Amino acid sequence: MENLRKNLEPIETASIEELRSLQLERMKKTLTHAYNNSPFYKQQFDNAGLHPDDLKTLEDIAKFPFTVKSDLRDNYPFGMFAVPQKDIVRLHASSGTTGQPTVVGYTQNDIDMWANVVARSIRAAGGTCEDICHISYGYGLFTGGMGAHYGAERLGCMVVPMSGGQTQKQVQLIKDFNPHIIMVTPSYALNIADEMDRQGIDPKSLNLRVGIFGAEPWTNAMREEIERRLNIQAVDIYGLSEVIGPGVAMECLETKDGPTIWEDHFYPEIIDPVTGKVLPDGEEGELVFTSLTKEALPIIRYRTRDLTRLLPGTARTMRRMDKITGRSDDMLIIRGVNVFPTQVEEQLLSVKNLSPHHLIEIYKDGNLDKVVINVEPNRELTDIEAFDAIQELQANIKTMVGISSKVVLKSIGHLPRSEGKAKRVIDKR
Repeated sequence: MENLRKNLEPIETASIEELRSLQLERMKKTLTHAYNNSPFYKQQFDNAGLHPDDLKTLEDIAKFPFTVKSDLRDNYPFGMFAVPQKDIVRLHASSGTTGQPTVVGYTQNDIDMWANVVARSIRAAGGTCEDICHISYGYGLFTGGMGAHYGAERLGCMVVPMSGGQTQKQVQLIKDFNPHIIMVTPSYALNIADEMDRQGIDPKSLNLRVGIFGAEPWTNAMREEIERRLNIQAVDIYGLSEVIGPGVAMECLETKDGPTIWEDHFYPEIIDPVTGKVLPDGEEGELVFTSLTKEALPIIRYRTRDLTRLLPGTARTMRRMDKITGRSDDMLIIRGVNVFPTQVEEQLLSVKNLSPHHLIEIYKDGNLDKVVINVEPNRELTDIEAFDAIQELQANIKTMVGISSKVVLKSIGHLPRSEGKAKRVIDKR
């Protein structure tokens, strides 16, 4: 594991005092840049009676207003940019679920910074210039594919830009090209594992040693499932397009204890999602980011809606974020109980005869919420085994999550497979 700490950038092991000094310097520049060049932020600061000069300490950022996803949609397409259009070299956009998409722009310096933090992230997963990196994140307006691609190239890897879909071909190329690293969503990694089983490929015969997984929440139980089925180490990469894309934070292979936030570029806060009050490190709440080096779209106190907590650094000086427990906007309220889909997934993965593929359906029966959890076995089961698996999952969800549910066992392959972010919930209420 000591080899993983070779060639680290000085800032990765700098003292906390040095890191905080750099953050304050960059935060002052970012606020000034946003105020002077973004009409949106000038209005936001003026309305709040604030000026960039009011930032004297890092804690003073709490005085400044939040940015939310609807701000980007309301200023669609280019109203949030803080540089002339001639300086924008690339656009990305997320489709979202309603309304206008959120559009982000990048200067060449932004692209270079993004490539650098992704390269740093892959190196934190044990990647080197001698590795082949198979990328199964989607390419295009989604930031995953190209963000991973540019970072892997910056590190010096041989890149296989496969993108998502064509699972049979994915597996064929993994067998033929024999990559060392795969970058993919965790749900699609399980599709790849299913196809390897179908083709009779033993993962132990491959060079694959690490998977870098992101773009959707996943549990430690799913990590164990992926590691077992693909015979790899699985680590977590975090990012979102509004902040830069993948590479905002990365789990270090030597500790595997939550993604390290690259704090020299992205300043994190945790807030109470209801009151907006900043919470101390260690307390769970909503993750908020302020960019420190972005030019085209500086982002000030962006509410990610991801629920987590900040933890002390271990493999690096910079703080870590805990596993995301859910989102403040995808929480389900079922008969008065707050439920996150990842809680159901965790219980599902604890039942040995069930596969991770599932679909949660919620509907009204009169005035009552009803929950149906559609699942698949991981092999052909006897009637007794099927009955026991259903009863075990229903009991676990009742005990650990706090809701009653009906578990329906579908045939293997019945539930839809994801080629990107898995859609796990259909709310019919």
